[in-house]
Amino acid sequence: MTKMNKVLFITQEIAPYLPDSEMSLTGRNLPSAIQERGREIRTFMPKWGNINERRNQLHEVIRLSGMNLIIDDTDHPLIIKVASIQSTRMQVYFIDNDDYFLNRMEAADEDGNEYEDNDERAIFYARGVLETVKKLRWQPDIIHCHGWMSALAPLYLKRAYREEPSFRDSKVVYSLYEEGFRQPLDPNFANKIIMKGVAKKDLANVKSPVDYAGLNKLAIDYADGIVQQSEHVDEQVLEYARQSGKPFLPYSADNFADACNNFYNLLGGGDDEDEEQD
Repeated sequence: MTKMNKVLFITQEIAPYLPDSEMSLTGRNLPSAIQERGREIRTFMPKWGNINERRNQLHEVIRLSGMNLIIDDTDHPLIIKVASIQSTRMQVYFIDNDDYFLNRMEAADEDGNEYEDNDERAIFYARGVLETVKKLRWQPDIIHCHGWMSALAPLYLKRAYREEPSFRDSKVVYSLYEEGFRQPLDPNFANKIIMKGVAKKDLANVKSPVDYAGLNKLAIDYADGIVQQSEHVDEQVLEYARQSGKPFLPYSADNFADACNNFYNLLGGGDDEDEEQD
């Protein structure tokens, strides 16, 4: 059996750094539960502008910061911060950048106006996580992506980073949520995604303008397994996931951590009961 021991969580929200929601509570509770089941974890989220750094004791990790990521021909500095949730013994890495996250929240501002550069923010976040994991010299067996901000990670992992030792053997899981964004992404989104290892043919199924459903479908195309995280998910996205023929974990309100734990083993080709606890 392949023991899928190391799990990377690329998450959009984590409580208590953000208010309680389905996604933020999952972002906190699932990695903690997986860690309690004997797996090694790393957890990432964006450093949203409404996160109080002093109260939550965030500090910059100098050895991981300092890289520039080029998006649409513009350099954007990558800043890495870290904090710990003491009650769960869980360390959280934060991806930060003044252009994309300083004084800015998730999809929309306080008045509900969605940010015009949400596409670039998602690109920066996904690439920022993967570059940081490379610097950590850590090789995850499972990479579990939560939220639309993580939706580009499957594509990058299977194309731009597929020869990287850190990710060569990783299996990618993408979770589907009800909550997303309303306005389609920038019309030039597909061109901005392209980088070394990602070609136009890899985006053949991307139809412009890309809306929330289209972004989820792109993630499904490159994921190894799909999880229905919310009870109510866009039906066309759910059907696309089912028709993909990839391992699919349906929504369950009970024993979800055990279900995910077994799902990870399934993707690794192992017995899905082997990791259950006494």
